[in-house]
Amino acid sequence: MQRNHLAAESELIVYADGPKSTADEPLVTELRNYLKQINGFKRLTVIERPENFGLARNIIAGVTKTLHKHDAAIVVEDDLITSPWFLTYMNDGLTRYAGCHEVASIHGYVYPVKQQLPEAFFIKGADCWGWATWKRAWKCFEPNGPLLLNKLQKSNLTYEFDFNGAYPYTPMLKDQIAGKNDSWAIRWYASAFLNNMITLYPGKSLVHNIGNDASGTHSAAVSTYDTEVFQGYIDVETEVTHNFEAFSVIADFLRSLQQPQPAVAKKKNWLHKLFNR
Repeated sequence: MQRNHLAAESELIVYADGPKSTADEPLVTELRNYLKQINGFKRLTVIERPENFGLARNIIAGVTKTLHKHDAAIVVEDDLITSPWFLTYMNDGLTRYAGCHEVASIHGYVYPVKQQLPEAFFIKGADCWGWATWKRAWKCFEPNGPLLLNKLQKSNLTYEFDFNGAYPYTPMLKDQIAGKNDSWAIRWYASAFLNNMITLYPGKSLVHNIGNDASGTHSAAVSTYDTEVFQGYIDVETEVTHNFEAFSVIADFLRSLQQPQPAVAKKKNWLHKLFNR
């Protein structure tokens, strides 16, 4: 992020979670000491959690608190590498679509599909790997998983929610309800989806996730979602509507991941990382 063109003009707020156990305390202390030395930004604020919030609670509380003070926020987790043009794209999107109340968020990652996508496009719902939103959109976030599932089922929307049956997002939501995952992102996606809101994506990814090396809490080692980070400028201007062609391309990609193949067990476990946030 320090190498982004707008880093020096950006306020960086870091929410540092507390240790899970006493054994983690030295590592957490080391990390917090490092965080306080970060430079290259307009302003740095490090908020140290007094206890272990866990990923979902930390993200939800952090975004909510930040948007109490600011009209918009860009959210980047610690396992994401961004293009130098990431902040430019995010800020351009936040400015251009601030008044479009059907737009839920701006997203920086896009799947490594083989087909060429538009330079920028919208898809119904919301996403979680390098994203931004506004105070007015975050108000639609519903943390109650059972309520979200009930609305999806009563409106017969689970097939569409699952990218026309291409990916098991509904089972992920059910797992969140059952306590099998602690995903904030599946609830963010469902909240935006149920409000018929859309998210802007770049045609070439401005984000690469390095957390798929089995070192993270929610992942196994796999390269399925690896992308080459685009090093150029993305024009955010596009039609403000769900792009059915781009949706179909992504649905085909997600569907291909469900096909039997070598090491499928590991791959399926890692796939849950996408929304186990």
